Amino acid sequence: MTTPAAQTAASLRAAGRAPAQPFAVALGDGRELVLHRILRLLPGKRIVGEAELADSRVLAKLFIAPGSARHWQREREGIAALAAAGIPTPALLHAGELAEGGHALLTDFLTDAVSLAERWQAVARLPAGHSDALAVLAPAFAMLGRLHMNGLVQDDLHLGNFLVRGSRLMVIDGDAVRALTPGQPLQADAASANFAILAAQLPAGWDEHLAPLIDAWRQGGEGLPALDPAALRAPIAHTRDARLKDFLAKTRRDCTLFKAEKTFERLTIAVRAEAEALAEILAAPDAAIARGSLLKDGGTCTVAKLEHADRPLVIKRYNLKNARHALSRAWRPSRAAHSWVEGHRLAFLGIATPAPLAIIEERAGPLRRRAWIINAWCPGQDLATHLAPYIDSGPPPAEAEALHTLFATLHRERISHGDMKATNLLWHDGQVVLIDLDAMQQHRSAASHARAWRRDRARLLRNWPADSALWRWLDANLPPA
Repeated sequence: MTTPAAQTAASLRAAGRAPAQPFAVALGDGRELVLHRILRLLPGKRIVGEAELADSRVLAKLFIAPGSARHWQREREGIAALAAAGIPTPALLHAGELAEGGHALLTDFLTDAVSLAERWQAVARLPAGHSDALAVLAPAFAMLGRLHMNGLVQDDLHLGNFLVRGSRLMVIDGDAVRALTPGQPLQADAASANFAILAAQLPAGWDEHLAPLIDAWRQGGEGLPALDPAALRAPIAHTRDARLKDFLAKTRRDCTLFKAEKTFERLTIAVRAEAEALAEILAAPDAAIARGSLLKDGGTCTVAKLEHADRPLVIKRYNLKNARHALSRAWRPSRAAHSWVEGHRLAFLGIATPAPLAIIEERAGPLRRRAWIINAWCPGQDLATHLAPYIDSGPPPAEAEALHTLFATLHRERISHGDMKATNLLWHDGQVVLIDLDAMQQHRSAASHARAWRRDRARLLRNWPADSALWRWLDANLPPA
């Protein structure tokens, strides 16, 4: 067995995103901690991973920044506050300095625990308010009620910070736990604001189903204040908008989720978890297109499907027709970059679209030239083909529900597609999947969206004969123009 390399806080900072694994660090009390697998990493700041101390498996949080003491102490105090309130959380095993700078905090490693976020994935596509989805969410809101009953708030509320172990729910991430009124229930304004953070993690359709979530929250104790669903909608919407804005900003830069590399001649951004697998395509996208099968080869774009690493992908290259076209595109964000952001916007909002995996832009300094986007392949059938048998009867129940859900969500979010051809709507796995996002836009004003929606609506209806039952169903069930 290879002996783990000895590291210090300084060497781990210098390693950035790529510390060699496994590695060993010396604790301040002389014991050696061996970290076998990194689970989360904030370069130069914090490393979280599965580790071993004296033959015991632990979850290790290493605070390696020069000013790490503040965050380490806050995490320690948060865990202590949870324990004092009787809130289930992994047991704290050790909190202390590293031998050569930095700090460590060790807790139980729960091998048989799953996050509530994982449980949610199985029910996330169910309609808002569905009993199976509520069964997953209710324990988190009940646990939040227990926190609030004891005067605690969690400032980084999301389903990933709740662990399920057997029938027991636990709260993690003590760094975000604060005691506002220790031992006393929170006041209504503080409770509402913190409740809104958790509710904002859900699709906006849940804003109409807050009552059962509030009922679950009130299970935390009889001393909790009353919450008004109507009054909660504004702070929930504000928090959700802020989350979306923050997430979309990350899609444009190097961070935990995305890998970005920029030179004078090129910009490449990829989903970090996909970057290694896509490296060959990112290095030579035209060669990848050449070995794929062409789906479209026009003046403005070329689209190909290819198999790569036993996975079907789609590459779309945005071409430059002539010098005038090249000049007109040079100063604007590329169409690939626009589609990249909009694809991630849809995914964030829970709207089905093929996963955007990477983009490439040819550049000459600030000037953009050709660009490519790589997406996952969706094997669905376009709606023109799929709904052809139902022109005289209207869509079947599953398709009708999916169409209603999609367009109600797009309308609520003020999103216009810009090219609502039936071939840009695919039926797959019980959902209507949107593709070709070049002209997609989320509008700031209701008036701007209304104009765009009228165009989208009219274009969608033109896909079918105006005297057909399908056309009449769509006209009656789409949001009005």
